[in-house]
Amino acid sequence: MKKELLDQLVAARRARRAVALVSDVKTGAQRLVAADEAAPDSDLAQAFRFDKSALVGDEFFQIHNPPLRLVLIGAVLIAQSVIPIARATGYDVTVVDPRGAFATGARFPDIALHAEWPQDILPGFGLDRRTAFIALTHDPKIDDEGLDLALKSDAFYIGALGSRKSHAARLARLKARGFDEATLARIRGPIGLAIGAVGAPEIAISIMAEMTKALRLGLT
Repeated sequence: MKKELLDQLVAARRARRAVALVSDVKTGAQRLVAADEAAPDSDLAQAFRFDKSALVGDEFFQIHNPPLRLVLIGAVLIAQSVIPIARATGYDVTVVDPRGAFATGARFPDIALHAEWPQDILPGFGLDRRTAFIALTHDPKIDDEGLDLALKSDAFYIGALGSRKSHAARLARLKARGFDEATLARIRGPIGLAIGAVGAPEIAISIMAEMTKALRLGLT
């Protein structure tokens, strides 16, 4: 690989930009292609979506996707069930909850934990296309601030815990902040696939299943 191309690849990885190193196996020619430059439904787009390098014809796609991240708003019981599944499926997890009694290292060992308000910590976090966002507190003072920032970001998944009634109220509050219907439709609420989940562990499974669907197949 030429040094100029290597420098570009290193810079992309540092900046959390998804790129593919495309090599012509016959000529040895190489180039970098950004994820948003891949044609929809193309083999390269599929390789990005499934984090899978592949040989297609005479070209080898070496995928360099940024690590997956999950931001949880709410150091609650369901978060404790979501985290082990998320980590097992490759996510770096961050928990944000300004309520110090909930956000403790004893309850969330070995997790990036911020006992701060979402509006204070998230602007510098960088909610990008490889980040999922979940609001779990049921408290509009906390969840809505995080959702406001998530809706303005490129996060590939945005979900919020609550009943259909509470979700409708949530959408009304966010609409009053100026979000249109199309933008609000990005919030999955009630969160998770409808699998009849009962209890925190099963709800966590439904959330992670829906998140995985969004990552790999997109949400409709």
